[in-house]
Amino acid sequence: MDFDVIVLGAGAAGMMCAAVAGQRGRRVLLVEHATKLAEKIRISGGGRCNFTNLHCRPDAFLSRNPHFCRSALSRYTPRDFIALVERHGIRYHEKTLGQLFCDDSAEQIIDMLKGECDAAGVRWAMPANIERVERIVERVERIARSESVDALGFEVVTSQGSFRSTALVVATGGLSLPKIGATPLGYRIAGQFGLPVVPPKPALVPLAAAPEWLAQFGVLSGTSFEAIASCADAPRTSDMPRDTRWPSFRESALITHRGLSGPAILQISSYWQFAGGRGVIEIDLLPERDALAWLAPHRHDKQPLAALLTEFLPRRFAQSFAAAKEWTQPLAELPDATIETIVQTLKRWRIQPSGTLGFEKAEVTLGGVDTDALSQQTMAAHAVPGLYFIGEVVDVTGWLGGYNFQWAWASGHAAGMAA
Repeated sequence: MDFDVIVLGAGAAGMMCAAVAGQRGRRVLLVEHATKLAEKIRISGGGRCNFTNLHCRPDAFLSRNPHFCRSALSRYTPRDFIALVERHGIRYHEKTLGQLFCDDSAEQIIDMLKGECDAAGVRWAMPANIERVERIVERVERIARSESVDALGFEVVTSQGSFRSTALVVATGGLSLPKIGATPLGYRIAGQFGLPVVPPKPALVPLAAAPEWLAQFGVLSGTSFEAIASCADAPRTSDMPRDTRWPSFRESALITHRGLSGPAILQISSYWQFAGGRGVIEIDLLPERDALAWLAPHRHDKQPLAALLTEFLPRRFAQSFAAAKEWTQPLAELPDATIETIVQTLKRWRIQPSGTLGFEKAEVTLGGVDTDALSQQTMAAHAVPGLYFIGEVVDVTGWLGGYNFQWAWASGHAAGMAA
């Protein structure tokens, strides 16, 4: 074989895997089709790369098997990656909610990973389009024992030539952000070798709204507010794990000309998609406040609801929200039943998305290579010795805020230690 390990894809997971395997003395080839290295790292975190999260834990990930990610995450933790970052002298800071960013540039993380690969003797084929991947079986004579054995491996045919290896690691990513080179290659390879794939969907993605909703709120595009987003009553599909929980997210929400975005919405979009893109999302417009207790002292005021809401919400949004519900009269003129409805709506504003803005706007991909087909310790395919899948191509999707990068580091490290 030309190499011990060929890694397809030089993103976060691929470079981590190649570096770790190379450090073990393996002969490694890293194949990348793009002309620019690790573009997803480069643009992440506003160009400063939210490279991990201090609070990373298994229940912050979505998968048909919610326990699959535990092993890799426990064996390569945020502290392990932070130690690598510090060893390279990269300065960083915590922004919010445990999110760690480079002080300077995401380029530092790319340079660090490439430097680790180069120091480990990793060879590169970049840019190299992958034309086909094949399983190879050869009869090899063991001279000392005078016997024949089957040598199993893989051949990767690229625009830079054909390469052979005993192990093949697929780190080709998902379908999010096709403009920077995302392709379905990893899913095709999985299908070629008989591995099931959970249908990919956009995740951490803005939600689209119906025309009637946009007619009322679309003019407020660019308006943001603090909220708690949830999809607590989303329907459950037959393939969901019984212990699937629907979390809520307290962050900012943003009205766009096509619907809703912002961290709170991106977070809940993954769960809405996981539930099949059905059901409503709910938004608490008064986080950590008792709406009834807040409204009670103003029950007999002559000012309208919108005037009171400007204490917590942008003025234009408060006015549009009250007008959309036809709550424009002074509070003193509203019947008790209407006040009760207002209280309920402020805490559970129900919105029915019409869809998402697709992979073009998604930060990650939900779904991927079915984890039932893989070893959670090594990321190897049970039925195909020597074949591994890591990173976003696998059916493991994390929260916003560095979780998906930590999955890339952890799954890449697990495969790099085994391949």
